[in-house]
Amino acid sequence: MAMLSLLLWFFSAAAVPVAQPPEAARAVRLLETRYSGARTLRAVFLERYLENGRQIRAESGRVIFQRQGKMRWEYESPEAKVFISDGRTIWFYVPADRTVMRGTVKKDADERTPFGLLTRNPRVSRLCGSVTLGAAAEAATPGNLVLHCRPRGAKAAPQGAEEILLEVTPETGDLSRVRVDEGGESAIEFQFSKWEKNEPVEEAQFRFVPPLGVAIVDAPVAEIGARSSPLH
Repeated sequence: MAMLSLLLWFFSAAAVPVAQPPEAARAVRLLETRYSGARTLRAVFLERYLENGRQIRAESGRVIFQRQGKMRWEYESPEAKVFISDGRTIWFYVPADRTVMRGTVKKDADERTPFGLLTRNPRVSRLCGSVTLGAAAEAATPGNLVLHCRPRGAKAAPQGAEEILLEVTPETGDLSRVRVDEGGESAIEFQFSKWEKNEPVEEAQFRFVPPLGVAIVDAPVAEIGARSSPLH
């Protein structure tokens, strides 16, 4: 799936309360409570691309989330690169390419993506049309709660995304894993650890100053999305 395809969820219908079985409702409350008062969030991430249940690529690094749609993803392995959003403009820079891609995000366009739970409104009803609790065996970490989220709206899955999996740590409500199933046995998965909440973050973290000699390419969001993945 192209990285920014989920931004298109912004165009579907307004959020309504989600009917949830009691067990799923408890996990949803844990998640929403954990992030409802978060102004800033930091974590370590592992990003995996899967086909037919097999990993075909993995990348890792550190990420910062802040209200108003701000994100900073610093990839450390296997290749250094950075993805930054200040809520209005996104930048994607791979030092080895000596090129920066720049795009404009529509206002609040990421609110209905999984990471909109961390940068805007943590209400699961803005993301999911229905939520069910998965089997214990589906958790990547034993004891965690797994939520199956069906995307909301007729245009919720413009690139074929069929379901979002949210894995929640029951003791803290931390979001430990996000997986977007695209259909056709393809998926992208993010695993998170070492969450830090409301630690000071300088606004400069969400600004990008292109290095001297680096070409800047203005591109549509979808084109940038074909090369990166943080806004799933």
